[in-house]
Amino acid sequence: MLNWDDYHKEESAPAGSAAASAAPEPAVVEAAVSTQQSAAAEAAVTREAAAQPVTPPSTAVDPVVAAEAVENVAKAAAVVDSIDVAPGLEELEMGAARVSVDEKAMINCRADLNQLVPFKYDWAWQKYIDGCANHWMPQEINMTADVATWKSADGLTEDERRIVMRNLGYFSTADSLVANNLVLAIYRLITNPECRQYILRQAFEEAIHTHAYQYCIESLGMDEGEVFNMYREIPSVAKKAAWSLSHTHSLSDPNFKTGTPETDQELLRNLIGFYAVTEGIFFYCGFTQILSMGRRNKMTGVAEQFQYILRDESMHLNFGIDVINQIKLENPSLWTEEFQQEVTQMILEGTQLEIEYARDTMPRGVLGMNAAMMEEYLHFIANRRLSQLGLQEQYPGAQNPFPWMSEIMDLRKEKNFFETRVIEYQTGGALNWD
Repeated sequence: MLNWDDYHKEESAPAGSAAASAAPEPAVVEAAVSTQQSAAAEAAVTREAAAQPVTPPSTAVDPVVAAEAVENVAKAAAVVDSIDVAPGLEELEMGAARVSVDEKAMINCRADLNQLVPFKYDWAWQKYIDGCANHWMPQEINMTADVATWKSADGLTEDERRIVMRNLGYFSTADSLVANNLVLAIYRLITNPECRQYILRQAFEEAIHTHAYQYCIESLGMDEGEVFNMYREIPSVAKKAAWSLSHTHSLSDPNFKTGTPETDQELLRNLIGFYAVTEGIFFYCGFTQILSMGRRNKMTGVAEQFQYILRDESMHLNFGIDVINQIKLENPSLWTEEFQQEVTQMILEGTQLEIEYARDTMPRGVLGMNAAMMEEYLHFIANRRLSQLGLQEQYPGAQNPFPWMSEIMDLRKEKNFFETRVIEYQTGGALNWD
């Protein structure tokens, strides 16, 4: 066994002591006796060699290689000398004044975007903090009961199975569409660092959501190809995906830039399409159906996944609405009467698409609801989105037929679902889900 205390004993021991304690080999003794004069001569040669300066062995270097190395070093030095120290969207002089709050803007900002502070939009930073506090992972949720229910011949009705399949089919790719739009377009065009910080968090959450749907699909043993390709096979699913994608074409062009009324409005269309419609309307029918199933003690694992996802999506929605309204505030010329009418039409289109989806997923009454009730609920949701954007409600008198949705989204009003870890979220009671 190694003993590190003995590691240097041999080195530190006196030479004489080491020689005395060493057991001589017989052959060596015999040789020493018979060749004492030769040994003395060798010792003299050794002492002479030790007195000579020690020089390391020379390594032959190819002159061509050496010349190339010198040239490469010179090129690196030249590049370093020529580096432009100006970051951000515009060239900044070395020694320029520090960024002030007044220089910050939601779009078309020319201040240094690498400087997070000072904050201009404290609400954006708070949403980032809240999002981090709400972190969860799909594998934390027990799917055992769901697997048994799904495999059981009488575990679910055909209508209930249709709901599970349709919703996993839509949502498994919908969050990918949202994430692509965030990463490839929105992040580049929102010129505020604290908002970008939240967008990075949202993009990660969209990845978690896609992971959650995949986890559900895999756990239940579904045909992954069928479910993930549903947005290109089932009309009610395909229409919603196509509508969302139609608002990414311009912004997905890497050469797209804001700075004109036309391009700034195009960015607003994208934000409204994805935040107010895709995440603010398209998700509500499916989530209501799955959460209603969970309330009836069916597919409780899937319902729990959806509950946490809806919690995240509600925060995404609130962030997006705040960003849209801030852009309106800083650029009032964009919010023309014509553009307001266009936005209203977008909300109505999204509502109609979700109503069609509800009719497709619920051809008959199921889970204490039907397509007519869902239509009323979507009218209620659409009115909320219009009101949040400062627009006129289009469905007068619409009521919420599912008041339990407001409660089920607040996890602190529910029992702890996980038995193996503490899952009480920190900020749920303070969130506004509408």
